[in-house]
Amino acid sequence: MSEDLLYKRVLLKVSGEALMGGRSYGIDLETVDQIASDVKESVETGAQICLVIGGGNIFRGLSAAASGMDRASADYMGMLATVMNALAMQNALEKIGVPTRVQSAIPMSAVSEPYIRRRAVRHMEKGRVVIFAAGTGNPYFTTDTAAALRANEMDCDALFKGTQVDGVYSADPKKDPNAVRYERLTHHDVLAKDLKVMDAAAISLARENNIPIVVFDIHEPGNFVRALTGRALSTVIEDAP
Repeated sequence: MSEDLLYKRVLLKVSGEALMGGRSYGIDLETVDQIASDVKESVETGAQICLVIGGGNIFRGLSAAASGMDRASADYMGMLATVMNALAMQNALEKIGVPTRVQSAIPMSAVSEPYIRRRAVRHMEKGRVVIFAAGTGNPYFTTDTAAALRANEMDCDALFKGTQVDGVYSADPKKDPNAVRYERLTHHDVLAKDLKVMDAAAISLARENNIPIVVFDIHEPGNFVRALTGRALSTVIEDAP
């Protein structure tokens, strides 16, 4: 393992929207390939990597529910969208020589393994990337919450949130030129200031189990490795020891 790594085992949370690239919906394969290349570079440093990918680029359960659809049905459809994204990422990783397993919280034996915690840990110990699909397998929980849950179950050193910007801001930096970027925050700060990093359940789960959250720009090539070594522009959310 590289001496420079600040975290040995991490979960990378990527939003479904991050896979769209310049498109208005769906999957941009060039963007998926770029993220896969960054994951490969990180694995080559000796880091153990698992991923949770959202499904908002294909289907967003919450907005469908707001339009009158049954919330549970809409959320299950969103979970299926995350499986499609997971398979796209698995294909991109294996194409460049990174052994990858998809584990789905909803059994789908033709395309993925069932989620089994000990098996997932073993995969990572053997240098394989594990992609957790279908959220928690339950409606009413977001993929942010699934990411915090899996990070806990995998005993990860940190949860990495790959976003469209280089950290957490006081407001949307694309809309507000006066938005301030935070270098460090506590989990309590995020909840108290109602910062839209991840949903409150995910932040609370990370806080209760002392898991740092590192927020960085996923679209900058090589940024994942830089974030793992503390060299990327990012925001670290961590309670004082």
